[in-house]
Formats: sequence, C-alpha cells, structure tokens
Amino acid sequence: MKTLILGAGYAGLAAATKLKPTSDLEVVLVEQNPYHTFETRLHEAAAHNTQVTLPIEPLLRGTGVDLKLARIQEVDLDKQTVTTKDGETLSYDTLVIGLGSVTNFYRIPGLAENASELKSIEDAEEIFDWINRAHQADYTGSRNVIVGGAGLTGVELVTELAQRTELLSRRRGVPKLEIYLVEAGPKILPVLEEGLRKSAEKTLEGYGIHILVGHRLMKATENSVTVQPAEGEAREIEAGKIIWTGGIQAQDIVKGEKLQRGPANRIVVDATLRVPEYPNVFVIGDMALAQGKEGKPVPTTAQHAGQQGRLTGKNLMRLVRGEALQPYEPSSLGEFVSLGGLMAVGWMKLPWNQKLAMSGGLAHVMKRASEWRWRASIQ
Repeated sequence: MKTLILGAGYAGLAAATKLKPTSDLEVVLVEQNPYHTFETRLHEAAAHNTQVTLPIEPLLRGTGVDLKLARIQEVDLDKQTVTTKDGETLSYDTLVIGLGSVTNFYRIPGLAENASELKSIEDAEEIFDWINRAHQADYTGSRNVIVGGAGLTGVELVTELAQRTELLSRRRGVPKLEIYLVEAGPKILPVLEEGLRKSAEKTLEGYGIHILVGHRLMKATENSVTVQPAEGEAREIEAGKIIWTGGIQAQDIVKGEKLQRGPANRIVVDATLRVPEYPNVFVIGDMALAQGKEGKPVPTTAQHAGQQGRLTGKNLMRLVRGEALQPYEPSSLGEFVSLGGLMAVGWMKLPWNQKLAMSGGLAHVMKRASEWRWRASIQ
C-alpha cells in the first residue's frame, strides 16, 4: 500500500513517527523543509531568536518512512495524485493530509499586504530583525507595534516583545516599543476561564501593553492601522510594525468533486478522520473538521493535531493488516499560555473531569512539560 503523508507539522510528524516497518506498507513523508517547526514557540523565536526547529530525518529512523523534500501545489482526490511546485506528480493508494493552515486576513483592506504573520520560522526571523533595527540609535521610524488578535499566539507574542524591548532599551539607551494588542472581541484569551484571563490581563498591563478589546481592525497601510471601537469613532494608530495573529483557515489546495468543507475551509472527516467520500484519504490537524463530544468542532491546537496524527499512524498499520480502524476521541489535557520569561497561566486536566488552574512559575513549568511530552512522543 503506497501511502503519502503530506506535511511534517504536529499532525503529520506524529503520524509518521508512530509508524513501524510493516509488510505491504510503503510510506513517504512529503515536506517542504528538512525540519519540523515548533509553531507553539514561534513567539519566542520572533522576540529572542530562540531555536524552535528540529531535523526530521533522525526522527524517522526505525519507522520505515522515507522523507521527500517538496512543496505541494495541488492535491486531486479524484485522480489520486499530488502535484509538487516542481511539477512532479505523485500517486498514492492511501493519503494522509496534514498541511496545516494559512493566515486568514478576513479581507481587511491592506492587511495582507502590510502585516507580518507568525506561521513559519521565516516570519519569526523577519520580526526579530525588525525589533533589532527599531532599537538602533539611528532608527527614525515609528516604534509602535500593532498585534492583531488576542488569542494564544497574540498574547504570547506581545509579552515576549515587551520583555525584549525592555532589555534592548536599557542596553542601548533608546525608547522602548509601544505595543498595542487589538482584539475585536470583548476580551483577551477567550479560551481561558475568567480568573485566569484576568490574571493574564493584569500581567499584560504590568508590561505597559495597550490592550484594545472591542476594537475591530478596519484597514492597514504601510505605517498605520485604523481601528473601530464598539462605541465611538474610528481612529488611526501609527505603526512601525503590524503583526496579524487574528485567524487561520485551512489551505485551499485539496480538490475533489465530492469534497465537503466546513467553517474556515476545514475538510469534513468521519470518526476515523477519513474523508467520507474518499475513504482512502485521512485529513488531520488544522485542515480537518473533526468532531468532538456533542458534535462540536475540535479546536485547531497542537495537542489535538498530535492526537490525530498518532491515531492515524496506528490506523494506517491497522488498515494494511485488515483490522478495524479506531475512532478519534479528542481529549484536552490542559491549556497553558506563556506570558514572557518564567510567567504563564493555564489549567491541567484532573480525574473526573476536574481542572486545576495555575499561574506563575508553576504554570510555566507545566507548559514546558507539555512540550517535553511532545518531543518524547516523536523520538
């Protein structure tokens, strides 16, 4: 059974590293980079140039999976082909799609053209370089940083930037950056309970971050954004750097006459993460509209992507052995948000569906522990 796994993000890499050499199972992992990126730590790379990648080849030893470096251009489920940017056509018997998501700019005028993203190591490096330039004594541009979106990525980014500008300002004797966090919704970090959210908000305020909740980003130019509060008139804010973390959507490179899509362009899958109309195709990670309890869509988080990948790796081996596939049962083990340095807030799951909320250094340790568990699961 010739199998292609597309993408070495959290989902695809989990699927590949869960495999073992299996008779009649030939697997190729197709990825554009020779490394895996810890996307949940890109905010650290953007602020501090932290190393957040891991070579893929060593992780595949003993799995029977080959690595092919190529960038995917199109997936045609009706023809059972995958086309690369170089024009090569790959065929398959079974396909695992884990190509992740792209930034959703919601057609806000000028945003895609003028805002940085935080989806890749290249994005992080570009932001890091600007931060350093903005702290040079001869820098003459605006030192305002506008971060759109107060979810996990946006909040983690602004706190790291706040710590970085504090350090560079003191070291180089230049003004600190003015950091604005713009959120259309009524609060930051809507995934957290009120007590934890309030604790996080207090930390941001301590950093001097301007929190603009209930403000829609209406348009962006090269050096400004226009925001509209829920009440009152729109105002323009000068910007030296605009960074958008306010939404994602599934990549739109998978074609199929019978393919069904849901919100954010995610592909509808069944309980075993297969496309109902194309049972030889698994979709995992951000691209999959997997269902949890009560029929609610599973969040697009790294922990859920890893769960889906590990299950799919096992199901590929079951499939080739003629065994019944196991259904996906999502489980949230907790959620932690870094607030810069050794600070974090979050919760962990306890028995009997109880939650333990925590903040400060202990929450930071727990967040790091979840990353260590991820590393251990793919090695």
